[in-house]
Amino acid sequence: MSASSLSAFAIHRQRMMETLVERGIQDSATLRAMNEVPRHQFVEDAMQARSYGEFPLPIGSNQTISQPFVVAMMTQALQLQGHERVLEIGTGSGYQAAVLSRLCKRVYTVERIHSLLGRARKVFDQLHYYNIISCIDDGTVGWPDQSPFDAVLVTAGGPKIPEPLIEQLADPGRMVMPVGTQEEQELQLLEKRNRRIRIQSIGHVRFVNLIGEHGWRE
Repeated sequence: MSASSLSAFAIHRQRMMETLVERGIQDSATLRAMNEVPRHQFVEDAMQARSYGEFPLPIGSNQTISQPFVVAMMTQALQLQGHERVLEIGTGSGYQAAVLSRLCKRVYTVERIHSLLGRARKVFDQLHYYNIISCIDDGTVGWPDQSPFDAVLVTAGGPKIPEPLIEQLADPGRMVMPVGTQEEQELQLLEKRNRRIRIQSIGHVRFVNLIGEHGWRE
């Protein structure tokens, strides 16, 4: 990659960071992670020039990489301190997992589409993000063998929060997931504390469908 290309990505990344702050992302750790992870490496070459723009991009298999603000908002909502084990449902491009990996002890990410996970794994290796563990499975059933998780982040929209994910969330723990119809969802923050569940809406979003036993049918 040429020096001029690297310089252009640095400029685009700086603009992205300015936009995140302008839109209300305040957590310094989240901002640091967003600035550190090279977003352009998680999209196809033809898309790299647009990779830092404030919009989602296609990554194949009818899936997308979420716009930077949504990634930052979901990450910030988890309030990670560095010691956590985090479950991500929907690896996709791998970008969200990469951002999380800069903020916690270990990320466990589940994807149902082989081609997407294969590409994401290659990027993780290239970047030496070795604290990301991945598997192919139905993400709506979680990853029971590795539970409980201090935090859960779901990158696809479902009709409700899957019960297995709530069960696998530690107490205390936090989960973020888009919940609603197949056309539009509200981003829900679920907090488990002292065996009590509290859910609040933190925004409106539009994600691809969460497919699986406890989500939408394919």
